[in-house]
Amino acid sequence: MLYSSQYSSRRQEQKDKMNDVKLAVLGGEGTGKSESIYSKHLYLEGKQLNLEIYDPCSQPQKAKISLTSELHWADGFVIVYDISDRSSFAFAKALIYRIREPQTSHCKRAVGSAVLLVGNKRDLCHVREVGWEEGQKLALDNQCQFCELSAADQSLEVQMMFTRIIKDILTNFKLKEKRRPSGSKSMAKLINNVFGKRRKSV
Repeated sequence: MLYSSQYSSRRQEQKDKMNDVKLAVLGGEGTGKSESIYSKHLYLEGKQLNLEIYDPCSQPQKAKISLTSELHWADGFVIVYDISDRSSFAFAKALIYRIREPQTSHCKRAVGSAVLLVGNKRDLCHVREVGWEEGQKLALDNQCQFCELSAADQSLEVQMMFTRIIKDILTNFKLKEKRRPSGSKSMAKLINNVFGKRRKSV
């Protein structure tokens, strides 16, 4: 009975952990992203989620783009660039390459993470330096979602953007859970491997 209680408690802890969503918003200065760290509780697809949004790049752009702690911390990434600033697009591209590069394969959490590329300041189309097609191609080439919007004027679009990336993260959670064998199945397989082959009918 004690074992059952401990198992239930452990399962509940895993379930609670599944409802924690950590999202890093990355981009260069002046791209229009928020510069804050905050938590929010929300309901999505019938479950309560604890969403934590973290912006580690409020400081000037860094050529090294180490992101070591962010790669291990975040479940997903929103990468923002300014469509009227080509240098910000180049920085966004470098960020995506850093997240997806094979050298970070030791951090499978990052390599397989959900990533959303956002072209911000769509209201500045008259001084656009980065075409929609360029953003779309970068996203397709690196298995990211993509959208363009004006964060300052389109609060509904921003909300939809975050909903999209959170749904991708939840899908990844489900896939990882399915791939992880349960303890009972693993033990049954072990016992079968040890004793099953030696068993003979008489």
